[in-house]
Amino acid sequence: MNFNIPFMSYRRVATISSLVLLVLSIGSLSFKGLNLGLDFSGGTLIEVSYEQAADLADIRDLVFTNGFDDFQVVNFGSNSDVLIKVADKNGNSQIGDVVFKFLQAADPAIELKRIEFVGPQIGTELRDQGGLGMLVALGMILLYVAFRFQYKFALGAVAALAHDVVIIFGLFSLFSWDFDLTVLAALLAVIGYSLNDTIVVSDRIRENFRGERGYEPEEIVNKSINQTLSRTLITSLTTLLVLLALFFFGGDMIRGFSQALIIGVLIGTYSSIYVVANMLLGLSITQDDLAIPEPEGAEFDDMP
Repeated sequence: MNFNIPFMSYRRVATISSLVLLVLSIGSLSFKGLNLGLDFSGGTLIEVSYEQAADLADIRDLVFTNGFDDFQVVNFGSNSDVLIKVADKNGNSQIGDVVFKFLQAADPAIELKRIEFVGPQIGTELRDQGGLGMLVALGMILLYVAFRFQYKFALGAVAALAHDVVIIFGLFSLFSWDFDLTVLAALLAVIGYSLNDTIVVSDRIRENFRGERGYEPEEIVNKSINQTLSRTLITSLTTLLVLLALFFFGGDMIRGFSQALIIGVLIGTYSSIYVVANMLLGLSITQDDLAIPEPEGAEFDDMP
């Protein structure tokens, strides 16, 4: 398909939209913070099995009336298997036994599958190591794109990735969605997905800057985005179909993972079109920046 959409004529609107989303995200993260899951905050996980389909509302009421106010109750696998997560920053490893006892008192036929305790110190280490891994990934991407293309492309790529990650963090903070290790894994996957899209668009921009003459940089960028648009749309839509299936039918355990990836694919597709291109035009990319340097002595090759 041949597209001729004037993307760059809307770049100011896109810039304002991105800035608004970034300000909201950073503001929410600063004042509200993330709703950290058990993996990062520390606590106890209890998996139990009922003979019949479990009533999650009754279980939540039971947990709450026994003095716990920071917990999560979800089905795990079938509707008779239940996973209970109880947050605890004091490191009380006996919470699992306490919870199981009052659940058993309410239904003697209940079966205990497992109890796992995550201490607050381990949760802090997981959070710090996860954040460090994300920063290292962004740094390596900066070096790779700078070596593969040119430093202006590297700045655009890292700006796009930071843009995507901050907005996903912000949305999880704004709507108080649980942020656990599966969401962190999704964020790393989003970085890879967004970078792949960015590389495809950047490669076409570089080729057109080297091959097209007599065009303004904005025209070349527009042409490049339109040439890669069909590939971008097909990749994004097929990925979204899988993620939507996971979100609606994959169960509560991977809902945060699929939710973060869905947002990441949408934001990543947008940023590969507008954030990278905006950065390149803002940094005044020219054909001279991408010209292939001639080897020394090349001017004498044709001399007799």
